[in-house]
Amino acid sequence: MYESETLRKPRPLVLYLHGGAFLESDRSDRERPVARAIADTGAVVVEAAYGEMSDFCFPQVLDHACSALSYIDEHRKMLGGTAKSQLFVVGEEAGGNIAAGVALKARDRFPGRLTGQILFSPLIDPRMTSISMREAEVTLRERWADGWRHYMRAVCGGQHPYAAPCECSRLMGVAPALLVTSEDDPLRDEVLSYAGRLRNAGVRVRERILPVSLGWTGIYREYTGPWIEAVGAGFSAFVDELRSGDPATV
Repeated sequence: MYESETLRKPRPLVLYLHGGAFLESDRSDRERPVARAIADTGAVVVEAAYGEMSDFCFPQVLDHACSALSYIDEHRKMLGGTAKSQLFVVGEEAGGNIAAGVALKARDRFPGRLTGQILFSPLIDPRMTSISMREAEVTLRERWADGWRHYMRAVCGGQHPYAAPCECSRLMGVAPALLVTSEDDPLRDEVLSYAGRLRNAGVRVRERILPVSLGWTGIYREYTGPWIEAVGAGFSAFVDELRSGDPATV
């Protein structure tokens, strides 16, 4: 669990899902940059434990994540100081896929309880056919392809709306979303496509495309840089927007 000295009342509660191309097992000996950046804004961030890599596949991972979200929801007052604390699910890369799946399942299982979803370059399209993806480094594409095969190995026909949200035909009613990518992001096209589909379904959506100069693609290797400030700023702006009801662009 990540916290900071920053005072923010009521304190937003965040379920955080790390990246790693569906292949990385837990490494609890170090902090995750994205989780720390969000906690430093005054939020309480709970990082989900996925277990060993052998278990890191659908639907087990999604079930674990939803159980963690349910726990946070049931303990809002204990964790956030008030039962009115906002509840968010946040994920990066493969964790962004799981976060999007959690948001879909939350809509179906406990509607109205999730305040918002924040997806940092979510890996949501197993077809990997977008123009930006084809421009990615070969080693990165190969890692993502291996990760998709591992994560989807139990999915009949290779499709399930919770496992690959881009395949979902029923997006209306999911929690408001903030999606972040960058001009040079290999996942840019699928991120913007998903943002458009959410918007067309009537979901409140904000998207942010960062300039190349911020070094956003370092997120895939957990290299910190100027982009880390955009994580905290984007989260804070989205939280404030939803709290105030202001539809201003993030």
